[in-house]
Amino acid sequence: MEKIKLGAQLFTLRDFIKTYEDTDKTFEFLRNEGITVAQISGIGPIEPEKVKELVEKYELDICVTHKPFDRMINDLDALIEEHKMINCPSIGIGAMSDEYRQSEEKLFEFVGLLNDIGAKMKKKGIQLAYHNHAFEFERMKSGRTIFDILIEETDPELLHFIPDTHWMQFGGVNPPDFLRKLDGRVDVCHFKDYKIVNNERKFAEIGTGTLNFDACFESCQDIGAKYIVIEQDLCDIDPRESMAISYKNLLEIAARHQ
Repeated sequence: MEKIKLGAQLFTLRDFIKTYEDTDKTFEFLRNEGITVAQISGIGPIEPEKVKELVEKYELDICVTHKPFDRMINDLDALIEEHKMINCPSIGIGAMSDEYRQSEEKLFEFVGLLNDIGAKMKKKGIQLAYHNHAFEFERMKSGRTIFDILIEETDPELLHFIPDTHWMQFGGVNPPDFLRKLDGRVDVCHFKDYKIVNNERKFAEIGTGTLNFDACFESCQDIGAKYIVIEQDLCDIDPRESMAISYKNLLEIAARHQ
């Protein structure tokens, strides 16, 4: 069994990757923390050639990105080339827009687009992936959840998933169990924690909240996940400090299992 590679979702550090200069400093920070794997998300309007320059400078393994769905529809060839420039094997959809959640008919329209775009990407050696939030666990009139439909009605070869542990648990499922439903369709998993403070849910550093990440890690191994990246949407402390804490805790979790 190959070891799962561990890294960071840069959405956590989105305020520090708005310009080329800030991204340079942030990539240096990652390397100083021992982080060599990253998902690019939330980055500023930096030319693809400049991003490539920084990725190569710091020898980062970019496992996936989140890109606007309209670019996948209208600018796919250029988008694919940008990812090949940084040796990124997968392009992720951060979430479906509200319009596709209004009815099962609209959802199936989205499914059709996913299969079509996924096929075009596959021909050029890139994998399409979908990242979940909690709303995918809402039930449609047929009784199936949005996530059920995404799993069952898309081609497993053409659409993979970027499951998020926080949103799975908040959506009402047990993350380690639900991950197993995605066997063979997960290249990258988001490890995200939360804690309860004064009866309210708050994002938390990995290993300091309520989620059972040892069980999640075992599930990721069993379903063939290649990467686990840490993500925290909001931080009570400097996001870089939060990232360092989470990565240290993730290394300890991984050491218990691989």
